[in-house]
Amino acid sequence: MLLLSTASLTGYGLHRIFDFAKKAGYTGIDVSLGMMNFDLWDEDYIYELSKTFKLPVLSLTAPSKWMSKKKFEKILMIAKKLEVQMITISPPHLTDKDTSWFGAPLAKLKRDMHISICVQNVEPKFLFFIIPEYRNATLSQIKTVTGDTTLDILWVDSSSSMDILKAQQILGSSVKNIFFSDKKGMQRGILPGWAGGWISHLPLESFLMKLKATGYAGYVTLKVSPKAIGVGNAERVEQNLEYMKSYYEKHFENFNA
Repeated sequence: MLLLSTASLTGYGLHRIFDFAKKAGYTGIDVSLGMMNFDLWDEDYIYELSKTFKLPVLSLTAPSKWMSKKKFEKILMIAKKLEVQMITISPPHLTDKDTSWFGAPLAKLKRDMHISICVQNVEPKFLFFIIPEYRNATLSQIKTVTGDTTLDILWVDSSSSMDILKAQQILGSSVKNIFFSDKKGMQRGILPGWAGGWISHLPLESFLMKLKATGYAGYVTLKVSPKAIGVGNAERVEQNLEYMKSYYEKHFENFNA
């Protein structure tokens, strides 16, 4: 199932984002809970939009930092109202003073709520080049928290010993959602393949084909930079959303069909 992250269309209101996603034929919405967009935290408003457009919110993505138990409880409230099937969270950031919500409580919530609570891989950043900004954030560590993960291929460390194929292999069946985008040099969060006028520098086609071959049944979520998708130019946004849907269908849904 192909979802659209609201983070891809930052700058547009939620009503417009639902409209874009519906017209392009996406399966549902991933609401990326930004701190300064209050509509994203209004579950009643989102619920009405979902009913109006007949387009479900299937996933919520928590802020990558400044989290707390109170904020997480609000996210759970949104999830219950929208009957969301998945919540993606990041490991605690160094600046997070309250981390009591992370770890064992998440595994219990997953069991009690019958909801997939996924811990995602994050950008490998370091304070003073030594101290990791995110705690317990290796691929092997995030896999053990709830047993469910979200793989953001943008933040997989591309080195001689790691790529997105290896990352998927390490996380294995724990992966329930994939944040999908491309990168080229310092440009990150771009559309895959030829959308930006170049061939992908990541093995995206092989990655999708491998997912299909291994029976992956989770979400693939388009999460790119707003600039890459063309915010401010509605025609370009619509073209790029349709391009991505065609790309996904060609390399995943229709592979070996």
